[in-house]
Amino acid sequence: MPSIVGGLDVHRKQITFDYLDTVTGEVSRGRVAPADREHFRVWLSRRFPRSQEVALAVEGCTGWRYVVEELQRAGIEAHLAEPADTAAARGRKKHAKTDKTDARLIRELLAQGRLPECWIPPGHILECRALLELYHDLRTEHSAWVQRVHAVLFHQGAPAFGDLSRAAAPAQLAELARARLSPAGQAQIATYLRMLEGLEAELAAVRRRLGAAARQLRGARTLTESLYGVGPVTGLALTCWLGGAGRFSSSRKAVRFTGLDITVSSSDSKRPPGYLSRQGPPVLRWCVYEAGKAHARGAAPDHGYYAAVKDRRGGTRAALAEARKIIRQACHILAELGDDALTPV
Repeated sequence: MPSIVGGLDVHRKQITFDYLDTVTGEVSRGRVAPADREHFRVWLSRRFPRSQEVALAVEGCTGWRYVVEELQRAGIEAHLAEPADTAAARGRKKHAKTDKTDARLIRELLAQGRLPECWIPPGHILECRALLELYHDLRTEHSAWVQRVHAVLFHQGAPAFGDLSRAAAPAQLAELARARLSPAGQAQIATYLRMLEGLEAELAAVRRRLGAAARQLRGARTLTESLYGVGPVTGLALTCWLGGAGRFSSSRKAVRFTGLDITVSSSDSKRPPGYLSRQGPPVLRWCVYEAGKAHARGAAPDHGYYAAVKDRRGGTRAALAEARKIIRQACHILAELGDDALTPV
């Protein structure tokens, strides 16, 4: 066991620490403020000389990335705790939950060998994840502006407009607005079109970067070549969140990690059964759902199954069923590749 074992509770304004000297039995507690990279780096250099064996753990919530990077830079053994399982390990609360109790719990779980650990991805995978999240945010914002366009047209009684992605669509929409909408409605549509133009330019730039990253990552290239409906963006997302040796002991766990599993009464008492858990990376869930919809094409290899499910349960259920298949297949392919899946080509 390392000579120092501790837990960190990260917040925007401070990092609460609680660590134990296993030789002397002394426990040290306190805060690092402000909670930025520079101050945390200085704190680590003053507290823990490189000659010591130190292990520190932090929950996998927002802010963990720079904390783990600085721990590794300082030669400290870094551990990333799974938030939900860490909270479950606390049991029923007997006292008020505070930053100090959270840090102490993480330290105790780490010292006892009971810390529910998350995988810490390499730096280039974290960069790809950040780009994927940016792309997903831009797509979501783009859809919101398109919905605003249709809402204005409907509210003022203008005819429904078709696909806004066509090259001639902006000019046609502007002409429709001049003919059918009030001055305020025309101003709305003009603003929306400018916003959409800017978003489409940003989307194209990010998509190019994602395509380049997917071509350089062995797992993403293999998935794109092997699975129908999986393009560079989806292949990259699958690799970044499911890749790595020993990530999942079964494909069923990969489906659960993605948030595409169905809740049941025994596991969730606050909502009725039969809904998606949605407890996973939203970007990955969105990507595989879009890939699942590709099997609606008649030329898709699994179109027969998609059509059968669609007839019984509808198109959304059919796409979700295909998305789960894609997750399982990708999990097996990435497991065979192991850590090579994350290796740049």
